[in-house]
Amino acid sequence: MDVVSDAVATIRTGRPHSARTHLTAPWGLRFAPTSGPGFHVVLEGGCWLLSRDAAPVALAAGDVVFVSHGQEMALADHPSSALVDATEDLDDAWIPRSEIQRTEPATVLICGSYQLNRARSHPLLAELPDLIHLPARVSRQAPLSTVVALLGDELDEHNPGSDAIVSSLLDTMLLYILRTWYKERAQSATTGWAAALSDPAVSTALHHLHRDPTHPWTVEELGTRVGLSRAAFARRFTTLVGKPPLTYLTWWRMTSAGTLLRLDDTPLHTIARLTGYTSESAFNRAFKREYGKAPGEYRRQHLRTTG
Repeated sequence: MDVVSDAVATIRTGRPHSARTHLTAPWGLRFAPTSGPGFHVVLEGGCWLLSRDAAPVALAAGDVVFVSHGQEMALADHPSSALVDATEDLDDAWIPRSEIQRTEPATVLICGSYQLNRARSHPLLAELPDLIHLPARVSRQAPLSTVVALLGDELDEHNPGSDAIVSSLLDTMLLYILRTWYKERAQSATTGWAAALSDPAVSTALHHLHRDPTHPWTVEELGTRVGLSRAAFARRFTTLVGKPPLTYLTWWRMTSAGTLLRLDDTPLHTIARLTGYTSESAFNRAFKREYGKAPGEYRRQHLRTTG
């Protein structure tokens, strides 16, 4: 897979959940911190985004807000409106359009969160700002607007298959949010993952590392693949990604290994092969250096946690 898809796939721990809610003024919802990123989509009307460390931001229909690290925030019809805990208001919030009373101007929202494991988050996700606001004028220029429209339509009526469709659309929306933000950010970024993903040489090298992490890559071979000398490639990759190429490769192999160990009881020698190690002993040593414990112990601890 590509880098962004891999970054999300390796830390996903369950299906996203969401609720569609219809609100008439005055109203205010306080969203408690969550273990995974949150999201809010304004389907109709408008509201204000409130956070502790920033001025209130006006939101309009079509706007998308991504709460990257699950921190506390709020939405309200006006910055001065009283706030109540959102969990009380969003339970059982499947509201078919036919049941909405149109006697007053209303705001219709989709709010929810993703279930992701932050213990070993990809740096691509870790460097995201706390709040990402994608105005409708931005999202309409990208497929994100199509996903939002489909999501709104699907939530209008709870038809057969809706649970699976909504879950898939939410996963798709997450990827489009990341893609849209990184494309916007790439226009001004000179370092970091936005710059790395838009740099032809570094993005191509990352593609090779993620597509075939079992290959015995060298810095020289990667440089040749992207048309740069060994030194020039290593310097550019390290500057943008924050790690030397082979250090990043080891980190990614170990991240993938951790994911595989949490999934099932696949034999360790198979996981070693799938992550680029020719022997189980070499894999065990590398894993222990990275995690501070042997693969078997890591797996047992995870099984106790989730069992």
